[in-house]
Amino acid sequence: MAEDTSAPNASSDNGSKGTLAVGLYLVATPIGNLEDIGARAARILADADLVACEDTRVSTRLMAAVDARTPLIAYHDHNADRVRPKLLQKLAEGQAIALISDAGTPLVSDPGYGLVQAVRAAGHMVTAVPGPSAVPTALSLSGLPSDRFLFLGFPPSKSAARKRWFEEVATVPATLIFFESAKRLAASLEDACQVLGDRSAAICRELTKRYEEVVSDRILSLSQRYHRDGAPRGEIVVVVGPPEDGKTAGLSADGTLDAKVETALQQAVGDMGARGAAQLVADLTGLPRKRLYERAVILRNSRKQGAQ
Repeated sequence: MAEDTSAPNASSDNGSKGTLAVGLYLVATPIGNLEDIGARAARILADADLVACEDTRVSTRLMAAVDARTPLIAYHDHNADRVRPKLLQKLAEGQAIALISDAGTPLVSDPGYGLVQAVRAAGHMVTAVPGPSAVPTALSLSGLPSDRFLFLGFPPSKSAARKRWFEEVATVPATLIFFESAKRLAASLEDACQVLGDRSAAICRELTKRYEEVVSDRILSLSQRYHRDGAPRGEIVVVVGPPEDGKTAGLSADGTLDAKVETALQQAVGDMGARGAAQLVADLTGLPRKRLYERAVILRNSRKQGAQ
């Protein structure tokens, strides 16, 4: 049986400075509304010996809001390898360390998992102080199926890489959730529509803040909206519904695309014909050649069966 290093005494802290159990506390912080900070989260931030955070400027404001004077240390993608040994040394000296992100739950799209692995490997306790997170908040507000979902983080910034990224999850029978920058939202939705098909989706903006907004529609309509109206302001979470009616990608959802593949197929015969057709349509549309080839084979075989 694997050794359990998860919070044997974490719930027994009595709320006074220096009496927290030695270990790493993963503390969720508000994603916008400061009133969402929990009483336990505020107390842990005040009672810890050290708080590791992404950006000390951002976290200083939070610490002031909860009247916590605990020292801060920056821990992020660019300094993790250098700072992690220092944090492990603090734990070895008997200190309690809180880990927070700029907003929301640590380890959700941030580098904290490397620290958790190292702390566990060193035999120290790791526990979580749960709270706000943009991912389940957007999922619950979207009105899309919530029984099975996949969080994807941020898509690539370039269109070709982004299409390949969507391609990897095109057949996943689950609601998809990802973050996106406002300026890339329209283009990202356009790529999603080409690869995933025109599914139901929701754009969740500025969650828990004054100008919170959830816009629900089909992906194509949402893409056209933001191309027309320009980039929205604020933090964006995109929620895309699972494949509908057996449609697992834009290839089968778009009849005009099938027509392009059929036209290309008519120019050659056999396996090489399917490959050539896939390459031709890929060059025209920017869609992944592998899936176009799969679609070409299906259409070719269907045509052969109809001729029998």
